Amino acid sequence: MNRTRNLRIVWQAWLAALVLIAGLRVTTVCAAGEVIGPKSGLPMPRFVSLKPDRVNVRGGPTRDHEVTFVYTRAGLPVEITAESDNWRRIRDWEGSEGWVYHSLLSGRRTAVVTAKDKKELVPLYDKGDGDSTVIARLQPGVLAAVKRCTGSWCRVAGLGFDGWIVQEQLRGVYPNEKVE
Repeated sequence: MNRTRNLRIVWQAWLAALVLIAGLRVTTVCAAGEVIGPKSGLPMPRFVSLKPDRVNVRGGPTRDHEVTFVYTRAGLPVEITAESDNWRRIRDWEGSEGWVYHSLLSGRRTAVVTAKDKKELVPLYDKGDGDSTVIARLQPGVLAAVKRCTGSWCRVAGLGFDGWIVQEQLRGVYPNEKVE
């Protein structure tokens, strides 16, 4: 058992040295099957949010690539799908993808309220329970800070509201994801 462990440590050290010398980008898969980003060391994909009100999204991971579109709302949730040096490939709630400089992203979790019908208001509860009191009804597109998720309910807060919403009615958290 110790021999196997020692061989694994030697192999990991050798691989790390090779990566440093050759400048290779390696994506790691941890024991739980989760993909780890080669630059950040964080899981991928993962949700983050936009820091500033204006974020240029580029066609590739350098300033030399053209700006393909611009976000104009801080706090929007986006999903990181790849890493390259200081650049992150992101995907938004509509499926649009592009590259953003890492410092324009925040680890702060946010979500956008969604509904099957855009005219439908989404109930916000005082507890993470469908039998609890509805304290507000939110329009689709409302941006909220994610405070906590149980895997089926999320506590969210925003301008003038703080309560619980069914997790599947949010873009910015994964189904069954737990957020502390």
